[in-house]
Amino acid sequence: MRNVHDGRAGAARQESGGDSGVRGKRVLVTGGTRGLGEQIVRLLVAEGAWVATCARTERDLETMAVSLAGEGGRALFTRALDVTEPARLEQFAMAAAQRFGGLDGVVACAGGSRGGGFEQTDAADWAATWELNVGHAVRLVRAAIPHLRDAGGGSVVLISSISGWKPGPPIQYGAAKSAQIHLAASLARELGPDGIRVNAVSPGSMLIPGRRWDRMRREDPERFAGFAAAELPGGELVAPQEVARVVAFLLSDWSSGVSGAHLPVDRAQNAPSPDGY
Repeated sequence: MRNVHDGRAGAARQESGGDSGVRGKRVLVTGGTRGLGEQIVRLLVAEGAWVATCARTERDLETMAVSLAGEGGRALFTRALDVTEPARLEQFAMAAAQRFGGLDGVVACAGGSRGGGFEQTDAADWAATWELNVGHAVRLVRAAIPHLRDAGGGSVVLISSISGWKPGPPIQYGAAKSAQIHLAASLARELGPDGIRVNAVSPGSMLIPGRRWDRMRREDPERFAGFAAAELPGGELVAPQEVARVVAFLLSDWSSGVSGAHLPVDRAQNAPSPDGY
């Protein structure tokens, strides 16, 4: 695809070419400075998309902007916020649409879990986990609908998890991720008449520097090797870059026939952790 524009993001359109199907797309990604979110943002910017992203820490956003300055960073719009704060996410979606002249896609990538085992997790932990995963995704989609509709349709990607359909602790996280999968399927039906596609992507255990699996690999290599051998047919965890490519595909016109789908990107992983039941 080739991007044709007159200097404004909102004027971009797609013409036949040979490059990425996301070139010229205007996309909002939550949680875009670390892990999978960071890789999604970097890939989209590198492929010529206009990207708005948010994170809780201003410094992380500044670091991201500086690192992308030489590869299309002018197309990056950032704001520091907590996606669970009332009205902040909605305001950011409006600001991004005004900045870019509209939106063509959104990715609900921010997520996480609060609490521990079932008996050690109270109602507040459940509520916080639900709001961070499901609540923020719902609010993002609601805020984006008018802009996606004005663009003639668009693509919504909800980042779920292998934990959303394969049992493993913590249970509050798995329940929230399962809800995201159902949400994508239901919204695809409801928003389809407006040309808005909705899909869920479920990464397996990802090897991200400094995060759980990377720490286990360095601190307890025997346990890590046992987990990888037992739960992954190829003995290798999925990389966030691999997941990001699937997300980019779903945001592109190349996936125009895909909606209401749940796409695992997990290298055929079985259990989501070595802590099983």
